[in-house]
Amino acid sequence: MTGHRPALPDPVGHVMALLATRPQPRLVLGLAGLPGAGKSTLGRRIAQEVNDRAGTPLMQTLGMDGFHLSRATLAAFPDPALALRRRGAPWTFDPVGLAARLRQLRQATRTSPWQTVPWPGFEHGVGDPVEGAIQVGPDIRVVLVEGLYLLHQADGWNLDGLLDECWYLDVGLETAMERLLARHRASWSISREQAMAKIAANDRLNAELVEAGQARANWRVR
Repeated sequence: MTGHRPALPDPVGHVMALLATRPQPRLVLGLAGLPGAGKSTLGRRIAQEVNDRAGTPLMQTLGMDGFHLSRATLAAFPDPALALRRRGAPWTFDPVGLAARLRQLRQATRTSPWQTVPWPGFEHGVGDPVEGAIQVGPDIRVVLVEGLYLLHQADGWNLDGLLDECWYLDVGLETAMERLLARHRASWSISREQAMAKIAANDRLNAELVEAGQARANWRVR
């Protein structure tokens, strides 16, 4: 896919239409976007509205934070200081593990019982993933996975064929970085200058990679 992607003005209505027309029992959608773009907030809102319209909880939003490599794994890298400093870059995740879990989500068929699929979470207090922190039950017909690198195709990333659609959250780079700056300052009680240095050393580099892949999305959303 190349060029500027078409806008999706009504993501909730789009999901409802897909549910009505697609034969497979479970839709697996992706929502990519810059750090600070608001992917988690938008994903939760879409799932809540779909569930409200359906009258039953049939959609669930998942994040990819649980596929961070652990601190112990990063510490075994040839340059552990760099690996820990650049945590959040595409090469500090486990894309193979994510791909395998997406395949599990898609394995349900109409003729066999659906299985509960465990999904890793992320313990921010410890700074490491937690296996099985989230469960995707058999009644979930739509999964929306949100994350930075769903459209990335380097560093071991390639999710082609594992997402029915992938959307790109269209937020400008500077807007996202300002939001991220405020988040960093609130999370770590650091100065604006310290937050800006942290963003320049890692987050902006990652954001530029994410932005470069947006043309591969099926739709852009706001």
